[in-house]
Amino acid sequence: MTNDTQVCQLPVGRECDLALRVMPMPADTNSMGDVFGGWIASQVDIAGAVPATRRARGRVATIAVNSFLFKQPVSVGDIVSFYARIVAEGRTSITIEVEVYAERHPEKPVVVKVTEATLTYVCLDAEGKKRPLPPKAD
Repeated sequence: MTNDTQVCQLPVGRECDLALRVMPMPADTNSMGDVFGGWIASQVDIAGAVPATRRARGRVATIAVNSFLFKQPVSVGDIVSFYARIVAEGRTSITIEVEVYAERHPEKPVVVKVTEATLTYVCLDAEGKKRPLPPKAD
């Protein structure tokens, strides 16, 4: 985990779309009271699947976690926002970048970037076999 505590703003008007927003609960924490990294990773995977599924126009599966960086811990009560965008396309695959932000201290709101990740998804047919990525819609 890096020690990057830079306050920032949620992305607005960029190529990243809000894919998911959630508030972690006490059951999502480790023994030290921070939200489990695995919980965050699962939410990142869900958020990344949103644009991948839209672009694939169907079923996708995660085939790689290309990079994953935890920058700040996440706490119960943080509003966690997951922004996702397509960064590459292959014949059967789609690579997605996910940026995660936490909105903290509702009495004096502050936003910090807590995680960034890149994942690759593969397009699947009804039988679970790889299929080509369809042409982009007009």
